[in-house]
Amino acid sequence: MASSLLSRQLALSLQQNLRLTAPGCRYVSKAAAKTQMEFEYDGPSMKTEVPGPRSKELTKQLGEMQNVGAINFFCNYEESRGNYLISSIPIGYNHPSLIKVMSNPNNMSAFVNRPALGIMPPENFPEKLAESLLSVAPSGMSRVQTMACGSCSNENAYKAMFIWYRNKERGHNIPSDEDVSSCMINQSPGCPDLSILSFMGGFHGRTMGCLATTHSKAIHKLDVPSFDWPIAPFPKLKYPLEEFTRENAQEEARCLEEVEDLIVQWRQKGRPVAGIVIEPIQAEGGDNHATPDFFKKLRNIARKHGSAFHVDEVQTGGGATGKFWAHEHWGMDDPADIVSFSKKMLTGGFYHKDELQADKAYRIFNTWMGDPSKNLFLAEVLNVIRRENLLEEVTRSGKTLLQGLYQLQDQYPNLLSSVLLGGCGDRSIRFRPALVFKEYHVHMFLNVFNDVLAEHT
Repeated sequence: MASSLLSRQLALSLQQNLRLTAPGCRYVSKAAAKTQMEFEYDGPSMKTEVPGPRSKELTKQLGEMQNVGAINFFCNYEESRGNYLISSIPIGYNHPSLIKVMSNPNNMSAFVNRPALGIMPPENFPEKLAESLLSVAPSGMSRVQTMACGSCSNENAYKAMFIWYRNKERGHNIPSDEDVSSCMINQSPGCPDLSILSFMGGFHGRTMGCLATTHSKAIHKLDVPSFDWPIAPFPKLKYPLEEFTRENAQEEARCLEEVEDLIVQWRQKGRPVAGIVIEPIQAEGGDNHATPDFFKKLRNIARKHGSAFHVDEVQTGGGATGKFWAHEHWGMDDPADIVSFSKKMLTGGFYHKDELQADKAYRIFNTWMGDPSKNLFLAEVLNVIRRENLLEEVTRSGKTLLQGLYQLQDQYPNLLSSVLLGGCGDRSIRFRPALVFKEYHVHMFLNVFNDVLAEHT
């Protein structure tokens, strides 16, 4: 979509931005009226170059303790407000409703006394799960396993699929003596030669199992041993979509055919595909999309071959697409066997069907199993989403953003194509605002983006 230089300049302008005054609209048709919110600033203002002198000083200090190659600048989170530091949090920085949760003395124990949830959960844990995670469970799922982050969520979801598959093969969940003894020396049948099918461009995390299914950037995978697991092509759609309906349908059919071929090949190699993992929208790999029809047919392929179907919603879940789960756009009653989450959900974990429930203690386990204080925050985030109709707001601002980007694409055809907005893939700029991103924020962004584009004409 844009050169790496353009991506960097846009990132700098967005993160600690160009000075903006009123939320006027220089380059799109109409400016949205601003709704005053006490906790949010009028707009971003860049005082220095990025990184500034203070960030450079702090980066030097931290560099004596850690690798700092990925740091852009240091943030004063205490003074941050609203939506101007764009990240993975759902309702912006220092939202008043979350400050109230933190200051409520009834919640103090959850913050002070972090429990080991797998062995000694607090007595209100079932109630808090029902209020938070289970209140937004995907269709057909009433079970959830909490974790801390996206990688450990996916890692343990993979384990759940492998355990389910082996029990299905046995016809029961009682391992043989040979299973038990061989697993201790990393040999089959206790450590079976099973595989998970993933997609080129996909990103599922940086732990060992997840890394084997991650194919977005070489730097994630370099020098780390991996598994011989199948990698299918993800559709490369042509834009505008309405002009390439036939070609895109053919491309998706080609990819689905390759999926089936790979499943057969790996079965013949003695490494059956226990599960298929896919993102509803590929994020790190280039902001890649496919049609609902593609995902419906992929779901059916998983059923046909007896593979679990894992939808990774770590980056897309929590309302960012206008629906709470991106897979809801597929219009399916039974969309997945496992749905993993993190980021905008504030905590990690995965929802799953009953049959993927761990059959014994300690099979899906770690010390903390998440953090119940994050469920308190999530419950309040969900209250804010409902109270302020934020999913409708997301849909509205998203349409305005897309229209503005199309206009800029027409204005700068040599710089922009296939517009959907950090940098991802080889040529894409990925745009993931908080749910409190309003229409006047859109116009602020489009003004800044236009200024950056104009510098490259």
